[in-house]
Amino acid sequence: MGDSRMVETIHPVTSLEGSIRLPGDKSISHRYGMLASIAEGTSRIHNYSLGADCQSTLACMRSLGVAMESDGTETTIHGAGLDGLRAAAAPLDAGNSGSTIRMLSGILAAQPFVTRIGGDESLSKRPMARIMKPLGEMGARLEATNEKFPPLTIHGAKLRPIDYALPVASAQVKSCVLFAGVFCEGVTTVREPVPTRDHSEIALRQFGAEVESLGGVITIEGRPKLQGRELTVPGDLSSSAFFLVAALLKKGSSLSIENVGLNPTRSALMDFLVAGGARIRLLNIQQDSGEVVGDIFVEHSPWKGGVLEKAMTAALIDEIPVLAVLGAASEEGLVVRDAAELRVKETDRIATVAENMKRMGITVNVREDGFDVPGKQQFRAAELDSFGDHRIAMAFSVAALAADGPCTIHDAGAASVSFPRFYDTLREISR
Repeated sequence: MGDSRMVETIHPVTSLEGSIRLPGDKSISHRYGMLASIAEGTSRIHNYSLGADCQSTLACMRSLGVAMESDGTETTIHGAGLDGLRAAAAPLDAGNSGSTIRMLSGILAAQPFVTRIGGDESLSKRPMARIMKPLGEMGARLEATNEKFPPLTIHGAKLRPIDYALPVASAQVKSCVLFAGVFCEGVTTVREPVPTRDHSEIALRQFGAEVESLGGVITIEGRPKLQGRELTVPGDLSSSAFFLVAALLKKGSSLSIENVGLNPTRSALMDFLVAGGARIRLLNIQQDSGEVVGDIFVEHSPWKGGVLEKAMTAALIDEIPVLAVLGAASEEGLVVRDAAELRVKETDRIATVAENMKRMGITVNVREDGFDVPGKQQFRAAELDSFGDHRIAMAFSVAALAADGPCTIHDAGAASVSFPRFYDTLREISR
């Protein structure tokens, strides 16, 4: 986590202008870091995320005996091969990263040794039963606090392939099972109730695995020969949400966000913003390392508002805090339903969004599984708090740009979990 004493003062701006590059996509960085570690030969990964979560993944792989060097955002990983990981000398520390503990558990379940993996206080409240069940069916034995919370003790085993229907759509759980399937003799199948982001399938193919995906059914051929690769991580689309909303909020703004990952399974953000009237254009679209990348150009435009529910809520779960900020300034407001998952993120994001909104004089009507933010509201200067949550820190920094005076954000360092240069980037484009 960032330095909890860090306080950032954010002054209102006239507009935002310029061109920015974002840190490497977190989802893709995690997957490249893990797969490069179990591939044969050397991988060079450009624009690997410097965020604390993705660094936790690298630290865990190092503890498992994988040699690597990092020079800024360029990371070189000397793969240990499928059978080359070694038992860690101490428990693995996933920090604040749910992605690390959930996806890496799939790899650890197949090892001929016992691993203990935990993280910080917030991670210790994140539910793990959803990965424990399929890994148990594959033959590993997992122990957890109250049978569902980290730290996990994973007794690895020779795994058997399974055909697993996800009870709840989750890219992390899908990835966990596919990564375990890499080590099985035979074909492992995962069935999704609704499509989730497919970065794991793309990354596995890039490293040489045979992965097929058709109508929500994903299969992987076990024991592939994974080979080290040179790969570039695109800019993080989730991080772009903060700048898109900031530009939409402030009259006269125009921003270009360069080299962003535009994976079709994550297009929901653009679709939702454009449906409400946002002026957004995608330029220079191409494919790199199997992922679609391009530039996003956004101009200030009045936003009508909208309703997030069902599959749309699931697709935009991480963007909801900053969309709530946009909702307050929109014509008709924002309604969020089916978002109970927000209660078990880094913070209870329904509660932390509502608390900061209240401090800024914004009306929010909270429900168990979401909230309504009426539109046409004015942000007031206030003392805000990230509550140690990176997305809350960044969402309310954006709200502060549109406030009627300077705002202070306590525990602002939390932003470094996913975006260490967030405040610098904000200052560079503020006018």
